[in-house]
Amino acid sequence: MKVTVLVGGVGGARFLMGVKSALGLPPVGAGPEGHPHSVDAVVNVGDDIWLHGLRVCPDLDTCMYTLGGGIDTEKGWGRSSETWSVSEELAAYGADPLWFGLGDRDVATHLVRTRMLRAGYPLSQVTEALCHRWEPGVRLLPATDDRVETHVVIDNPDAGGEDAPPQVAIHFQEWWIRHKAGPPAHRFASVGADAANILPDARSAIADADVVLVAPSNPVVSIGTIIAVPGVAQALVATPAKIVGLSPIVGGRPVRGMADACLAALGVETSAEGVGRHYGGRGQGGLLDGYLVHTGDTAEVPGAEVREVPLLMTDTDATAEMARRAFELAGTPVD
Repeated sequence: MKVTVLVGGVGGARFLMGVKSALGLPPVGAGPEGHPHSVDAVVNVGDDIWLHGLRVCPDLDTCMYTLGGGIDTEKGWGRSSETWSVSEELAAYGADPLWFGLGDRDVATHLVRTRMLRAGYPLSQVTEALCHRWEPGVRLLPATDDRVETHVVIDNPDAGGEDAPPQVAIHFQEWWIRHKAGPPAHRFASVGADAANILPDARSAIADADVVLVAPSNPVVSIGTIIAVPGVAQALVATPAKIVGLSPIVGGRPVRGMADACLAALGVETSAEGVGRHYGGRGQGGLLDGYLVHTGDTAEVPGAEVREVPLLMTDTDATAEMARRAFELAGTPVD
């Protein structure tokens, strides 16, 4: 079976471990040659940012480190056994931005990526080259090779000053990490998306899949940004595969992160049903053929079949069971 998954960062990476396990692949590392199942991950690039002259791709790196066995398992992001000498020296120089920590081991990844990008290699080829080291067992595909970054429109803290606009746009990472999503978001903008194009391999992965899964990632700034890339929505509409999403909201709260702050900006209720209706049923012109919500939650999503199953990724086995239930809903069960 060929499985394609739309994913964001930490939650998406952990979900991919479960998908691999459900297919009989090792959750971490590459599987045996000739294995009958394969997984492609179409990964959000909206969180990508230039910092200190380096191109940082948080979601791609989190997936790569997690699936390759190099992640800090406690934090869910960054390298294991990390040291912070570079960040400490940057702080001593007073070099902005100090709110985004770059670990020493992580910096090496960004140095290699930046050197290759400046040499003219597209992000997809750079990612493939980086994955030769980590062997994640999943083909990690940026949604696009073009530069797309998520920005957040907030009230201008300097409003009232001479010629100061009432609102300003800041990079999503600054809003999320520096401000902890505190300033209410008025809207999100995928800067560069209008001029971007879907990665051809991502289009093929969606078109040729036996099943497409929408991971329980942030529906606005992860999944939403992927779909905002021109060509992605069209590929999802055209694929003959069933598309099954998993709710990132359990009991009216995000499983991880601050998705509620993002949903509020769109006027979407922070609930399993709110997210399901935001995606929409494919039978009614939306995204999903099927939708899984956590046991005890309810949702009506016109045009999609909804089932209740346990959706807490407490360990790899629990996550693998979530993936198996998604396969069943799509009509593609795995023995």
